Amino acid sequence: LEEITPKPVQDTGNILKQGYLEKRSREHSFFGSEWQKRWCVLNRRTFYYYANEKSKQPKGTFSIEHCSARLAFHLRKDSRKRCCFELICPGKRTYEFTAPSPAEAEDWVDQIQFLLKDLSSLTIPYDEEDEEEPYNDVDSSDSANTASHNATLNQDEPNIEMEEDDIYEVLPGKQPNKQ
Repeated sequence: LEEITPKPVQDTGNILKQGYLEKRSREHSFFGSEWQKRWCVLNRRTFYYYANEKSKQPKGTFSIEHCSARLAFHLRKDSRKRCCFELICPGKRTYEFTAPSPAEAEDWVDQIQFLLKDLSSLTIPYDEEDEEEPYNDVDSSDSANTASHNATLNQDEPNIEMEEDDIYEVLPGKQPNKQ
């Protein structure tokens, strides 16, 4: 029997973007903070980062719901400074990343901003709908109006007499029984 290995990114839902990024560690060494290569995965609400794309357990995870994302060229002084972006999570921390290219950094920021806009626009109308009166199909005034409306419609239509057999579909090659 073949051994079935678990997928590297389990239960993360629909993956919208994934790839290697360098993440700045929180711990500062003698040389300053270090950049570590991480496999990053973004789904509709959560950002995950793993040691590599085959890892089964994330090194970290955080909800993007109240965060903001922006390009952050000030994070590095070397040739990769235009590849940097940050995720600012109020009350938690700021996550700092370096993408493989400036275009990739922009794409990560765009995807996250799109999700944040989507999350905020989804919650507003949903809350408004909850506040509306529930639909009631047994309301007496509506049913009276509907009944009189139907009666009016029926008066305008000519009476059509149907034979009993007319309600059945005629299959090819079969003739309906006429009496």
